[in-house]
Amino acid sequence: MRLTCILLLTAAAGLAQNTVSIRVDAAAPAGPLKPVWSFFGHDEPNYTYMKDGRKLLSEIAALSSVPVYVRVHSLLVTGDGEAALKWGSTNAYTEDANGKPVYNWTIVDRIFDTYIERRMKPLVQIGFMPQALSSHPEPYRHHWKPGDNYNDIYTGWAYPPKDYGKWAELVYQWVKHCEQKYGRQEVESWLWEVWNEPNIGYWKGTPEEYHKLYDYSVDAVKRALPAARVGGADSTGPANNNAAAFMRGFLEHAVRGKNYATGKTGAPLDFISFHAKGSPKFVEGHVVMGIENQLRDLAKGFEIVASFPDLRDRPIIIGESDPEGCAACASRFYPQNAYRNGLMYASYTAAVMPRHLDLAAKYGVNLMGAVTWAFEFENQPYFDGFRDLATNGVDKPVLNVFRMLGMMTGNRVAVTSEGASTLDSMVAAGVKQQADVHAMAAADAHSATVLVSNYHDSDRSGPAATVDLTITGLPHGRVQVEHFRVDDDHSNAYEVWKKLGSPQQPAPEQYAQLEAAGQLHLLDSPRWESAPDGRIHVAFPLPLHGVSLIKLSW
Repeated sequence: MRLTCILLLTAAAGLAQNTVSIRVDAAAPAGPLKPVWSFFGHDEPNYTYMKDGRKLLSEIAALSSVPVYVRVHSLLVTGDGEAALKWGSTNAYTEDANGKPVYNWTIVDRIFDTYIERRMKPLVQIGFMPQALSSHPEPYRHHWKPGDNYNDIYTGWAYPPKDYGKWAELVYQWVKHCEQKYGRQEVESWLWEVWNEPNIGYWKGTPEEYHKLYDYSVDAVKRALPAARVGGADSTGPANNNAAAFMRGFLEHAVRGKNYATGKTGAPLDFISFHAKGSPKFVEGHVVMGIENQLRDLAKGFEIVASFPDLRDRPIIIGESDPEGCAACASRFYPQNAYRNGLMYASYTAAVMPRHLDLAAKYGVNLMGAVTWAFEFENQPYFDGFRDLATNGVDKPVLNVFRMLGMMTGNRVAVTSEGASTLDSMVAAGVKQQADVHAMAAADAHSATVLVSNYHDSDRSGPAATVDLTITGLPHGRVQVEHFRVDDDHSNAYEVWKKLGSPQQPAPEQYAQLEAAGQLHLLDSPRWESAPDGRIHVAFPLPLHGVSLIKLSW
């Protein structure tokens, strides 16, 4: 902590920015720009089909030109479907008085229907344990709230099954039901994963028992639908030595271990998943983000995958990829989470997402997606400090960064920025001194886009950067220039809400104003410029923690 304070004090002068020169060559492709950000998830499955959940899912689906995958916990948990923090249930599996399975897909179907109606894809999490199958069924339902001991959530749903055969049959019947309801081709486009974070309290069994659960689960999926894509283990951040050991052990089992379900060698593994989280702190009244922790998780996980020759090209999904680890831990109880409502979350996202791609390229692995574990919390106070994308149907600034990312299509193209932090320095120490003025660019047949962020780990105020942006390699002729912005005055419903007096019951006209403020806005009017030599120059100030997207169309 003392070192962090020293770094922040010495960074005050370092925050000052001269003009930052950014050069983009739209004619120098660097491979397809994978939309790894088109993945989202959340803890509470029953929020999916509630009023604000449906509204937000529609907006998420609309922000990308590719299908958006959604991952959610508790799809097999026993209960009446009541939504609560860190809790959800579907009652998919119960047993009659004679111990015979009773399957009820009503709530699960309602969740998946909500996705399919929006042309989204389920990243189906096979879990958690139904009460009738749990080897330790009581206590089962928890009533956790912010401020409580987080370990209180781990109840009977976290235990291994008392009968792996019944568990496998549940999984088999679920997949067959989905195939019959939605069609084989549709379900083959989904992703199926086994459990969540089985190396910590989410799994009250041994690593070997998780391997057994995985084997029985994926064998059941493949028996029901041979072309289904299965994976795991969605363990926690591998920068932690224990988590790294768990991940290595799981991959070793999948490649060379004896399969508990079939007796053969290895287990199907169509994609590999693990988590990557930052670690913010509250220092002298200010939030200091820990972006380096998230990047270290990514780097270590990629290194581990790359160490298995048979898996090096296997798709990787970061099952949860976030600034920290508890979406439901509201900032009024956890002050280090006060970054969530405003620009800090937005600029952090703009800075960290391109580094996912950079680290994957460094380690030569195949990154498919990075799940942002943030959604909405139904019927909670406005801007209450949850890690969410919208509050009471009002979009937060961070969602507008995802809208910007969704506008980037085609190939990633060459970029240099004099103000960008190096990848190695960010992995080592984050952005504690000079601000990181970073750019990522893409181009397709009819457009070029440049995402520019001015990020620093501290939420302290600082000067704007003067961005001097030159884009070359464009078609000769006229080009339309659009400049989208997220800052205190643009695409920021939180600042508007505060100016309205922070109402918890906004009048209809105030709510309409907040809704409008939550959308992505242009900094100024679109304009046409000539590019006779295939070159466009744009200069603008970018506030600290601000994000710009420059879009050129022809």
